[in-house]
Amino acid sequence: MVNTNPFIAQPPKEVPLQNAPLIRVIAQVLFPSILSMEDKEFVRVFQEAIRENYPYLQPEQTQGFVFGPQGLVPTVPQITWRFMDKTETWRVSLAPNFLALETTLYSSRSDFLERLESLLIALKESFHPNIDIIERFGMRYIDRLIGQNIDDLSSLVKPEIAGIATAGFREYIHQNINQSLFIIPDGGEQIIARWGLVPADTTFDPAAIEPFAESSWILDLDMSLSKKRDFSVEALMNEAKQFSERIYTFFRWAVTDEFLRRFGGEL
Repeated sequence: MVNTNPFIAQPPKEVPLQNAPLIRVIAQVLFPSILSMEDKEFVRVFQEAIRENYPYLQPEQTQGFVFGPQGLVPTVPQITWRFMDKTETWRVSLAPNFLALETTLYSSRSDFLERLESLLIALKESFHPNIDIIERFGMRYIDRLIGQNIDDLSSLVKPEIAGIATAGFREYIHQNINQSLFIIPDGGEQIIARWGLVPADTTFDPAAIEPFAESSWILDLDMSLSKKRDFSVEALMNEAKQFSERIYTFFRWAVTDEFLRRFGGEL
């Protein structure tokens, strides 16, 4: 357990969890829009570079939204190229303004970062000099607890995180989502932490958290840096390592040793 400030504490040694409740891990790189990215001929080189590991291609027409004076305003639909591995547990998404890697079968930090690095190299080599500026980079880890683990929440997470979800009248709580925004002073990175009870067949983020058949408790940690900088694979991998370590430090601050043991960790 991390008992000091998780934003400045030394990252703790990883404790592998054999039955981790981690449902999704995402890394995303944003860059200035390239309209040609919707042309299949333009992305052919990138596909060939990653096809050995992600052989399945599924183009999707996606709809975005922006905030305007009248509220949410739909943007022009765009094509997002979805590349998946043979198990369909790893997915690469390439759109006119972003590249994302996500998995529902996370095994280790080193494995995820190795996969991310190979994708960044492919992106650099396939589209240079079209992509030479990065506008944002982020990583996100999402955990879900269900069943008895919700009943035992007070022994699995710290009181600061458990909050009202452990009150004696929890059966009356239909939904309880907390959100906190933390700013890292030196570099300008931010962490958005969301946690709480979500009703059955409900989600607060359909793109990342699929609805579940029963009520669940979510811990969603998202760290990012929005800043224009040169596209450097080495620099982005340094950020990825730093972000994953800082998110893990916050996670270890939020959960108890009983949480680690419950999900197969050896202390």
